[in-house]
Amino acid sequence: MSATFHLEIATPEKLVISNPVTEAQIPGSEGMLGILPGHAALISEIDAGALSYVMDGQRTTLAVTKGWVEISNDRCRVLVDTCENASEIDVARAEVALKRANERLTSPKQDLDMARALLAAKKAQARLSVARGQ
Repeated sequence: MSATFHLEIATPEKLVISNPVTEAQIPGSEGMLGILPGHAALISEIDAGALSYVMDGQRTTLAVTKGWVEISNDRCRVLVDTCENASEIDVARAEVALKRANERLTSPKQDLDMARALLAAKKAQARLSVARGQ
């Protein structure tokens, strides 16, 4: 078993990373997925949250939205709608988005799209967690 695996993270706009890493933590739709070299093959849905990986002993954390992860042959491919590092996140905007989503969820109107409101809240919370280094 090798000490690393190849991690690729991509959005429709760009390739975020394509490097060997020693571990990754990915927010799966059913909970966090811990990925190490030699991980069993799998395809899973990704939920909005904080994704982290370790490269050259340094942990990097990114805020991601919904997407997919595929793992096979010591290669982990992550395809997400959006991906941001802490320096790209507007904290004030994320706080407003979280407040708005929580207000919609606590006082739902008849035409509320509950899934969309929940996703907005998860995305804003992930962005704030990454921006604040939590």
